[in-house]
Amino acid sequence: MKGPQIAIENKILGNGLRVVIAPDSAAPVVTVGVYYKIGFRLEPQGRSGFAHLFEHMMFQGSANAPKMEHIKLINSSGGVLNGSTMYDVTNYYEAVPSNALERVLWLEADRMRALKVDDENLNNQRDVVKEEVRVNVLNQPYGGFPWLDMPPVAFRNWANAHNFYGDFADLDAASLKDVQAFFKTYYLPNNAVLLILGDVKPAEGFALAEKYFGDIPAGAPPPFGDPNEPAQTEERRGSVEEKFGTLPAIAIGYVMPPRRSAEWCAMALLDQALHGGRAGRIYRDLVLEKQIAVEASGGVDDIFGYNGPSQMTTTIYHKPEISADATVTAFDAIIAEVQEKGITDDELEQLKVKWRSDYYAMLEGGRGGYMPKYGLMHLLACFSLFDGEPQLVNTILDSFLQVTPDQVQAVAKKYLVKQNRAIVFRAPVAAKEAA
Repeated sequence: MKGPQIAIENKILGNGLRVVIAPDSAAPVVTVGVYYKIGFRLEPQGRSGFAHLFEHMMFQGSANAPKMEHIKLINSSGGVLNGSTMYDVTNYYEAVPSNALERVLWLEADRMRALKVDDENLNNQRDVVKEEVRVNVLNQPYGGFPWLDMPPVAFRNWANAHNFYGDFADLDAASLKDVQAFFKTYYLPNNAVLLILGDVKPAEGFALAEKYFGDIPAGAPPPFGDPNEPAQTEERRGSVEEKFGTLPAIAIGYVMPPRRSAEWCAMALLDQALHGGRAGRIYRDLVLEKQIAVEASGGVDDIFGYNGPSQMTTTIYHKPEISADATVTAFDAIIAEVQEKGITDDELEQLKVKWRSDYYAMLEGGRGGYMPKYGLMHLLACFSLFDGEPQLVNTILDSFLQVTPDQVQAVAKKYLVKQNRAIVFRAPVAAKEAA
């Protein structure tokens, strides 16, 4: 079966900005994304939360577009916009009618060139971020579980283990000079990729990219710490108190094989076997059959979006009358079965059909029902920044479809072992006090 046949053209401007264009005239809409190679994992030590803080700062106005003007201009064009911070990238993106493309590129170039970084914006957005932490983590049932709870237990390298939302002490200590230096270090054309997808002719897109971004000065290559982890030799465990929820919860994370290796592809299909919704082995066994848990889910949340250590994580909310140890034992039995028996040819073929379907859905899908081509944009950005090969979007599927049952069993035996995992127990305070 033929893989995707997405038309892609790309070039690098004189200042190092990568430009990737995927033309599609099916609808008069264009999606624009700018991805910067700076995320949670890459922010410097002592500056925890800066990557996320800057996601907020980038909407506070630039030299020629005052605060809120960027948002107003996109909305008045009939478009939508947003941004997000991930482990290895921070992105900003808009979808607009194609006749508003030039306006979007002007706005993105203006904030790349001259973001308004002043005390007022810094103090305002620092308070916004801290309030976001209070609402989404500190005062939310199971807030930050497991994505904030797992890293400090699983990893030893600060880059992977620190609080990605940002320690309040680090955020409070940030001076205007610190924040301006962060912008000048990482928000550079030579540390970014510009993506234009949809109703645009490539020649027009490249000309507009050159017009608005071409004269933004490049900077020195940003300094990035080494994200690699020291070898793990034993299971790591940690516990967190749950202040609001009533169910005990467990997160079990296994470190994934290196990106784009054959083992990485095999683990992706094994992940599908274990976490494939209600049909996945973990949900079927723990929730439906043994009725130990009321919910069991997980997996690798963005397999293509990581450029360093990542995990396949299972989250289990189990019944209070079932002990945590008994729950882990039942989970281990599921892992042991796939290690000992592997998976059949028929099961693997079904997994590949589902994987292919999900991949095409990602290519065609938006985000939250409102951002067309978000999935394709994200893949093109990651393949450009991490691999230097946006064309991988058309070929990488083959690597997964070539996986054999023996490879799946081999990665289960090699990676799904106690010395390659971390477990976080989240115990309700109310239950503890009652006991």
